[in-house]
Amino acid sequence: MEMHPFYQVLDPYLIYFYRLTGHVGVDFVIGTLVLAGIAMLIGEVSVFLAFRFTRKRFGEKTAEAEKYQNLSMDALKAGNKEAYQATNKLANDAFGHSFFQQLTLSAAFLWPVFFALAWMQYRFLEVEFPIPGTNWSLGFIGGFIIIYIAAYLALKRLPWFRRLKGILESYLNNGSVLTPEISPKAKGEHP
Repeated sequence: MEMHPFYQVLDPYLIYFYRLTGHVGVDFVIGTLVLAGIAMLIGEVSVFLAFRFTRKRFGEKTAEAEKYQNLSMDALKAGNKEAYQATNKLANDAFGHSFFQQLTLSAAFLWPVFFALAWMQYRFLEVEFPIPGTNWSLGFIGGFIIIYIAAYLALKRLPWFRRLKGILESYLNNGSVLTPEISPKAKGEHP
């Protein structure tokens, strides 16, 4: 299988980290850790840029969902079932828009992983790692996923990552959209 020209340009730089020590297993872990870190950083920058461009719209949809949720709760407390159902439907629609914007931000974090795995396929398609004590083995994708998760857990402690996550979480957890009020019936009160 011939390597795509895009990967041919990157290949000498990426494969360098897979040849540092001369020990195959150690080099695979180091190289994959570097590749996972690069994919993660590109993903974080993508999320940051996507959020930057959609922040206003996201804020509007979140505020709209919160407004309709509050109106539906007021209608429920007043005993107006028709108004409650109508405003609750509007709140659900606005929450759906907000939810899918959050989902899109999550996808922006993961897209570089597929490019990393595509490059690894050219280099490590036939490589398998036996799992001790079993007859099974793990391919390059399984190895990458394990190392990627470990890199994520390690890199998320960096100040830049924590700051970015804090900004995103402040918008995602804003208001009562994700933490709805308890209805009067759930509290044991009657409307």
